[in-house]
Amino acid sequence: MGIQVEFNPDLALRDYKEFLKGARKEDECIPERIISGKIYTFLKKGLRNYWLMGELPLVRTEGNQKLSRPLASIRILEVTHFLLNSEEYTKGKYQIIAAFDEKDPAIRFENLTRIK
Repeated sequence: MGIQVEFNPDLALRDYKEFLKGARKEDECIPERIISGKIYTFLKKGLRNYWLMGELPLVRTEGNQKLSRPLASIRILEVTHFLLNSEEYTKGKYQIIAAFDEKDPAIRFENLTRIK
């Protein structure tokens, strides 16, 4: 038996509509308004590892690795693993560095390097 840990090159959260429907907690979703400079909290099921030394993309997920284009460049400030009802979770804080227009075709990241 091993320990399942996922390494994530981005922060993938659900659409805010999932919170409004009651299907997800608010911290599992993209904020209703993405504001540069603001700090938000996130919640993900499972043990997740994130890069803390630079910027990474905030993306919307529909599940099964169906991801949007980057919605923002973020910096993860804090990550904690914990148990909730005997299930493993990861929670943390992230700061919006720059918000993007999802419809803009400009390339924003190349691997973990943000293109400005």
